[in-house]
Amino acid sequence: MTKLHDLLGKELLFFDGGTGTVLQGMGLKPGELPETWNTKHPDRIVQLHYNYFAAGSNIVNTNTFGAFITKFPLELERFVKAAIENANTARDKARAEKPDGKYFIAFDIGSCGKLLKPMGDLDFEDCVKLFKKTFAAAFPFAKEIADCGLAKINCVMIETMNDGYESKAAVLAAKETMEDLGIAAEDLPIIVSNVYDKECRTLSGSTPETMVAMLEGLGVSVVGVNCSLGPLEMKPTVERLCKAASVPVLVKPNAGLPKVVDGQTVFDVEAPEFVSAMKELAALGPMVLGGCCGTTPEYIKGLSNAMVSIRPSAYSTTVGGTPAIGCVSSNTKVVYFGGPHRPVLIGERINPTGKKKFKEALRAGDIPYIIHQGMEQEEAGAQVLDVNVGLPEIDEKEMMLRVLDELQNVTTLPLQIDTTKPDVMEAALRRYNGKPMINSVNGKQEIMDTVFPLVKKYGGLVVALTLDEDGIPENSARRVEIAKKIYAEAAKYGIRKSDIIIDPLAMAVSSDSKAGIATMETVRAIHEMGGLTSLGISNVSFGLPLREFVTASFFTLCMGAGLSAAIMNPLQGEMIKAWRCYNLLSGRDENCTDYIEWSGKESERLARLVVSTPSTGSGTATTVSAGGVAGVSPAGGGSEQQSASEGETSPLSNAIIHGLKTDAATATRELLKTTESLTIINEHLIPGLDYVGKRFEKKTMYLPQLLMAAEAAKAAFGEIREYMEKSGKKGAPKGKIIIATVKGDIHDIGKNIVKVLLENYDFEVIDLGKDVPPEVVVEACKKDHVMLVGLSALMTTTVAAMEETIKQLRKECPWAKTCVGGAVMTQEYADQIGADFYGKDAMDTVRYALELFK
Repeated sequence: MTKLHDLLGKELLFFDGGTGTVLQGMGLKPGELPETWNTKHPDRIVQLHYNYFAAGSNIVNTNTFGAFITKFPLELERFVKAAIENANTARDKARAEKPDGKYFIAFDIGSCGKLLKPMGDLDFEDCVKLFKKTFAAAFPFAKEIADCGLAKINCVMIETMNDGYESKAAVLAAKETMEDLGIAAEDLPIIVSNVYDKECRTLSGSTPETMVAMLEGLGVSVVGVNCSLGPLEMKPTVERLCKAASVPVLVKPNAGLPKVVDGQTVFDVEAPEFVSAMKELAALGPMVLGGCCGTTPEYIKGLSNAMVSIRPSAYSTTVGGTPAIGCVSSNTKVVYFGGPHRPVLIGERINPTGKKKFKEALRAGDIPYIIHQGMEQEEAGAQVLDVNVGLPEIDEKEMMLRVLDELQNVTTLPLQIDTTKPDVMEAALRRYNGKPMINSVNGKQEIMDTVFPLVKKYGGLVVALTLDEDGIPENSARRVEIAKKIYAEAAKYGIRKSDIIIDPLAMAVSSDSKAGIATMETVRAIHEMGGLTSLGISNVSFGLPLREFVTASFFTLCMGAGLSAAIMNPLQGEMIKAWRCYNLLSGRDENCTDYIEWSGKESERLARLVVSTPSTGSGTATTVSAGGVAGVSPAGGGSEQQSASEGETSPLSNAIIHGLKTDAATATRELLKTTESLTIINEHLIPGLDYVGKRFEKKTMYLPQLLMAAEAAKAAFGEIREYMEKSGKKGAPKGKIIIATVKGDIHDIGKNIVKVLLENYDFEVIDLGKDVPPEVVVEACKKDHVMLVGLSALMTTTVAAMEETIKQLRKECPWAKTCVGGAVMTQEYADQIGADFYGKDAMDTVRYALELFK
């Protein structure tokens, strides 16, 4: 029998459509969990799947979207088994009627419903375990052969994911469960589909490019987008996915926007309109098509019929990125290496080598000092940050994980994990949120045998040093031979050439005047082979006076030879000058825009460095050259966080904007010595939060920064409250607010975000949790005569429970206002179910509360 793996990317395939919305039409009640129908009404689930197969679906999802141990602590395995058997019964029925059809079953799973740390309270490893529980119940069916000759499940569909970090946890859980059960990757392809908004961002701020970088690194077979939007609204996301991905792309839109008609949820895009829009999307290159909320077998039948006359080659020629270009990513930013892209600047300062203060910070556990090193480099123009915390006298693994977590909270830059210890490397790769650089591997067989399995499992762009058992070759030819050996060994693990970046090793010209030539020749040779190169630039000038001039000149020569990246100090002015001028002269700075902008800032900076020197009695002025002042960071490549601090004079506001909890607490304690607490709140705290909130609205800052700013503000509020309690001046909160996720919905991501922000604007929040019946909400509202109730729902099937809760509140608590939000909610939908306010995001809800409690 043909495996699904053999068809992916080679021909157009069709998924099914919506499940919950179709089951509602079959009688699923508000708040009733769809997974329970696997045993209560198996005939209806079989009919649902069969209808999709008959309509032209090649792949049908099991009815297990919410199958987590948290929702079904006693019956998870029973519901999972029943769901898979129901799908197989439907497949047998479809095959009996049309034996030559291609029918596959995807084991379906959605988001676990919780935010991961640091944004939420779920630890990454606990999230992995949560998915593993479900996969352990399902994946044995990938080895059990059905009557059709195929396994009972043929792929795993991880869908409707709002957060890249949770996506990674789910993929690792799937890979490790497959490994435990001896299931080969080609026997159970992993498909991951995320939810993007109209600005092409996930809830946590990931872009299509960052998701593709991470997921392809993890080895998934298909990447995609589903839910939240109708087909035409998805077009920008689909276009970007297809441009970035070298694996097939999946597209499963909703049937437009939801609305309530006669108590039922319906969508505003009919099947013919949906099919027409999908044909437009298909021309962009996706190879797997289907539908999500609101779509039915009618939609899929129209879709599959419309595509039957189009040859698959018309799509496959447009699929795929450019293999010669490498990339790394954080949660929100991707950085490309090679091709037309500018040489990448990798900040070298988070490294104890030759840095007394940094060593002291590591020994003392002074994380704020280390974090500020990263922030300074980002502001100076670094695009990737090297992270090396290796000291013999400290626990390197523990320190590496602490620094990685804290850095990813305050910077959007991708990180380079720099360690010689395999256990530290694996721990860091596992917890990293994105696709990292990995420093390093080399031509020694033992090292390749250790590092390449880690790269295969976790993904990354690995730095490969041109040395082997015989040491570092003096000539270029031998270094190139080692590079070829590394490429060949990496290929055995399925690691692409674009995920290897060769470091030809810059040696000191003070000890060998030909060392620079050998390195440059190797850079050029690797570049001409279509490879990527990186260098630790500053080594070349070791032992020489005025090192920065030598290093900058060498940097320019290497860039001219094709250098893709450099580990360097972005605070050194000469290095930034060399990089800026090279980009300008090599045509990488269109219209000279970046150079002109940078030169203006640099001129202003130099003007500020002109100082009077009266020692000669002449009163003449001396100009301090760029890069000649220690600790001065030249303008260049600034981030949103840099611009956020421009014009700011308050250390507390700055700390909140950058999400620095320790700094916020320290700045607050200092202010309390001279400033009234209310003044601190109004003139420092609130402006900082509002700054981040406005940029969150404009999509120039994202959920991680929003929540970290809230946490920093929380630390500041904590200092103020403690001070006021001691002085007897503690004031009352602005008011009480109830929040709850409605009956039948276990997702509390949105609710928890709103809670954090409301509390940091000094509201008392009564959190009723998730899966909350209307009666419980009403009782809580009555008990404390609460003026505002916030309700959250992620799934279309639970909006009816939200409507019922609002009806009961209207009747029993007429004084209370209701605010609603969630992935499926729209202003029109909110109006139809009787809500007083629709919060399109967390800050919107905060502003409504501030207005209401004036």
